[in-house]
Amino acid sequence: MKNLKTFLAAIAILSAMFISNAQKKVVRVYPTHGTVVTTVTKPKIIVHKKTNFYFADGVWYKAKGRKYVVVGAPVGLKVRKLPRGKKLVVINGRKLYRYKGIWYKKSGRNYVIVNV
Repeated sequence: MKNLKTFLAAIAILSAMFISNAQKKVVRVYPTHGTVVTTVTKPKIIVHKKTNFYFADGVWYKAKGRKYVVVGAPVGLKVRKLPRGKKLVVINGRKLYRYKGIWYKKSGRNYVIVNV
């Protein structure tokens, strides 16, 4: 009987450990292009080709009245440095960098957003 209680206690502790570990992984789902939202939390405003783009939490938006529409990253926009986690990909001998579905190519000291 004592061995059974010890065995059940060990099973309970192990199952509690597995349950607590299962909650640590966060899966981020980004909205699809064309999704309309009413608010954007602390956006960074970027002007590209006389158009205001809003960037927040890895998502690009354009204003539409008092709302915001999810759009793709503005092609041709130059950035100084790439975010951590970028991946180097060689396509037809061209070095490109990819991060969260956005493609960049090196241009001098900057990186330019490109279509692939």
